[in-house]
Amino acid sequence: MTESAGEGERLMRKLVVTDPSETSAPRRSWIPAPRRSPENNVVPRRRMVRCRLSVTGFGLSAVFYCLSFTPSLLPRPWFLQGVVAGLTGAIGYAVGTAIGALVRLRWWPSRRVERIAWRLLFALLPVLILVFLWLGTRWQRELRVRLGMQPQQEYDALRTVGISLLTFGVLLLIARLLRLAAHGIARLLGRLVPESAAYCAGFLVVTMLGYGAFDGLLMGNLYTTADRSAALTDSGTGRGVVQPATTLRSGAPQSLISWDSLGRQGRNFVARVPSVEQLSAFNGRPASEPIRLYAGLASAEDVQGRAALLVREMDRTGAFGRAVVAVFTPTGTGWVDNDVTSSLEYMYGGDTALVSMQYSYLPSSISFAVDRTKVTEAAAALITAVHDRWAAMPVTARPKLLIFGESLGTYGTEKTFGTAERMVEGADGILLEGPTFANPIHRQLTEGREPGSTVWDPHYAGLPIEFASRASELRELTGRQPKVVYMQNSSDPVVWWNPSLLWHRPGWLRGERGPDVTPDMHWYPVVTFWQTTVDLIFANKVPVGHGHVYKSSTVDGWAAVAPPVGWTVADTVRLRALLDH
Repeated sequence: MTESAGEGERLMRKLVVTDPSETSAPRRSWIPAPRRSPENNVVPRRRMVRCRLSVTGFGLSAVFYCLSFTPSLLPRPWFLQGVVAGLTGAIGYAVGTAIGALVRLRWWPSRRVERIAWRLLFALLPVLILVFLWLGTRWQRELRVRLGMQPQQEYDALRTVGISLLTFGVLLLIARLLRLAAHGIARLLGRLVPESAAYCAGFLVVTMLGYGAFDGLLMGNLYTTADRSAALTDSGTGRGVVQPATTLRSGAPQSLISWDSLGRQGRNFVARVPSVEQLSAFNGRPASEPIRLYAGLASAEDVQGRAALLVREMDRTGAFGRAVVAVFTPTGTGWVDNDVTSSLEYMYGGDTALVSMQYSYLPSSISFAVDRTKVTEAAAALITAVHDRWAAMPVTARPKLLIFGESLGTYGTEKTFGTAERMVEGADGILLEGPTFANPIHRQLTEGREPGSTVWDPHYAGLPIEFASRASELRELTGRQPKVVYMQNSSDPVVWWNPSLLWHRPGWLRGERGPDVTPDMHWYPVVTFWQTTVDLIFANKVPVGHGHVYKSSTVDGWAAVAPPVGWTVADTVRLRALLDH
């Protein structure tokens, strides 16, 4: 035992030279002499991944934590700010720990260096957190004022910090458990294969099992639960919604589509219609009874069947004899904003036929993440069926064919046409609100914008296509009338969210900012991605014209692509005031 220990000591002295007299070529190695265990004089093994907290991880976590309080597109409630802070702090800790492990491959800091680093962190961190809590409160108050919201009295700092620490702790615990599992697997495999191979295998096994559990068990069950819950909600009927008696609506006794098969959003669509008296009062002349037709998921077995059924409904009600036929691609649940539909009916005095079709029970966010093919198939089936029936009519007898999409509906509309040229040729007017980052035509048009124009308000001269970051700018258009209008609020996270925010500064945060984007917002790797992700939750809880709320601003969009004869800017302002009332 003594002889082997002595031999080990001589080998270590060959690696680590501390006395120049021991060699003819004095040279100092960068590898420090490891400490020996006092019991048996055996050199303990260095561990690249340690159980105690990493000083580099903790330091970068503190930086990410503080930066999470900087402003983003929309104001954040205290509990969402806590989630963002804890999440970004945990990611910062993971990145910092990885950096620390890489550094230790070349240089192992002494205990004294680590103690100094920890003392600096404990001295500076409380001050930094207090400063950023104060700045975060001020930034959130200013952002609310910028968006026309009531300023928040006080930012609940204590509860924000509590939520953030809880989020950080839970994520750290999960990471430690995964690492412990990988280490256990590596120790078992280490009896059969080299240590490095064992640890790689342990990491891969845990990663695959973790992904399988997350995707198969957690996400699968969440999706199933969400689908069942949404289906249950869809079977209900909104307050004040009753079955229409007029033959001009789906779900009426004479309709080819039963009331029960429409679903909750379909029943809202056909029941909440301006009355003839309201339409007449606004226009100052007798109005027509509007036509509204809708097919729910239970109305037919598949999308093709539902689309064909709606065309038959249109023939039954005389829809193609109206001045306007409009096809609406709804959001994930089948919802269509009633301000969007009502504005078109007010503009044309009820001489309209509006058609829509449900393709999912789930909200757009879940449908977008899980299965976008549903909206693509539904939009293609309905738009194609209506367009073919419309195109078969004599040109002089055709009504105006208009198409509308919002959020996920814009994606389905774009995928139906395929190119910008086909969109222009395929209808008399197309209005798209809040397009997503995945929209292929929107992305192509934005990247091909005129030099000098901004990402949030691009100019495109090649085709009659117009972008508007503010609805009011559509009233100032000159030249040819656009056939396609994109309405995209500069503070709408649905438009600007993109996975590349993790590592790439977006164009909308370069140069001139959008009219409702605070100049205090800046891009930070990882942090801005999670801030914008949380903004999606709050996107529909801001005033009209900000976030993902368009509503009455759609009047400006319709007036740009399909104004009735004699329609004026004053009429637009008057109708917006009526809808906002």
